[in-house]
Order: sequence, then structure tokens, then C-alpha cells
Amino acid sequence: MKKLSVIIIFSLVLMPFLSSCKEKAKETTETETMNETIESDQSDDWIVLFDGTSSDGWRGYKKDHFPEAWKIVDGTIHCIGSGRGEAGHKDGGDIIYDKKFKNFTLSLEWKISEGGNSGIFYLGQEDLDYVWKTAPEMQVLDNDKHPDAQLGKDGNRQAGSLYDLIPAKPQNAKPVGEWNQVEITVYNGTVVHKQNGVNVVEYHLWTPEWNALVAGSKFPELNEDWADVANEGYIGLQDHGDDVWFRNIKIKEL
Repeated sequence: MKKLSVIIIFSLVLMPFLSSCKEKAKETTETETMNETIESDQSDDWIVLFDGTSSDGWRGYKKDHFPEAWKIVDGTIHCIGSGRGEAGHKDGGDIIYDKKFKNFTLSLEWKISEGGNSGIFYLGQEDLDYVWKTAPEMQVLDNDKHPDAQLGKDGNRQAGSLYDLIPAKPQNAKPVGEWNQVEITVYNGTVVHKQNGVNVVEYHLWTPEWNALVAGSKFPELNEDWADVANEGYIGLQDHGDDVWFRNIKIKEL
């Protein structure tokens, strides 16, 4: 009986220690994996835009600092939901990577909160009050709960879509709380959105078809020159007032 008691006491004392060691080993493994991925990306001509630990290279749109509404948490760039929609935080707003890109493939993962809305901008400029007035947007959305999923035309405001212009087909976004892997390729005016391994949008800038799309959207009344998207610009992430997470952000110039 004494022997059994000693074993039980020893187990109770040792279990927290073993659990702590297991968690530390897990964290070490995850860190090593992230570092290996970053090294691999750099050797394959990918440029890492977010290393999982700092906001280096990122700043607020038309700002010289990284807004307080955005945090680096558990290897992600996390926009903290304000609960006030687009009104947002006092020090919030969209963020951009502080370098312009022309022809490229942008790769990243996103995860949205319940009822959440956000977006990924590319070819953005800083000559207007909001980046979305200058840049095409790949929509990030909870298709089940956010009203935008039922607005626009033919689902063109659902996840993966070219916002308000072309719907993502097939619509293959994962549910709230799960990570979606996306790529955006831009090459001399040809643009492709890939979502979870499938090409869901393809279009061509500066063509008669593009001009017709813009004319039939909400953009002309906001900016009559929006159809003439620049051929080089910023990558941006949207603060729409909802919690959203981004990770594994990298780009390959073409």
C-alpha cells in the first residue's frame, strides 16, 4: 500500500513537469518549422513579408507607424475587432507593406471571426483617403453570417471574390475559425485569385471587359478614375472592424 502511495504521489508531482516539457518541445518544434519554412521560402525566390514575430515592413495606410488595432499574436497579424464596423478604432485602419510590387504571386493564409469582414488589397496607391478606392480587393468574409455575402451580384462579395466585381467560383471558403490558403497572381494585367488550391477568379485589367465591370459596380460613383488601376502598388490588409488573422505572408516577384 505504501509503495502504491509513493507511486501516486510521484506521478502527481512529475505530471506537471512532463506536461510543461511537452509544451516547450511543441513550441520549439513549431518555431523550428517556421524558421525552416522561412529559409526555404527565401531560397526559392519567395520574399517573406511577415516572419510571424514582428511588424517589420508594415505600417498603417497613410501613416508612419503600425496601428494599435493590429497585434502580432501567436505567429499571426491579428486585427482586433472594434465592434464598431468600419468606424473602427481610434488608431486602426488598413495596413500596407511598405514596398510597391508590379508582377508577382502573393501567398498567405487568413482566418475570419464569426460574422467578420476583411480583405486583401493589391496594386494599391496612397493618393486617396482609403486604399480600397485605388486597389482591387480579394474579399475575406464569413459567408454564413455577414450581410455582404447576400449583397452585390451573383455572390461577388463572398470570400475569394474580386470584391463587388467577379464572384469566386467555385465558392470554396472554409468555415469560421479555419485557415484559408490563398494566392493572388498579377502579371502584366492578368490577375488570378486562387483559394484553397483552386483558381476561383481570373480577369484582365485595362480591357473593355474590365471597364464594363467597373461601370456596373459601386466604384465609379466613388472614384471616376478607379478603372485605371496602377500597374504597380502596395499590398494591403483591411481593418473592417472585425477580428481577422493573417499568417505565412510571402511574395514572389515575376
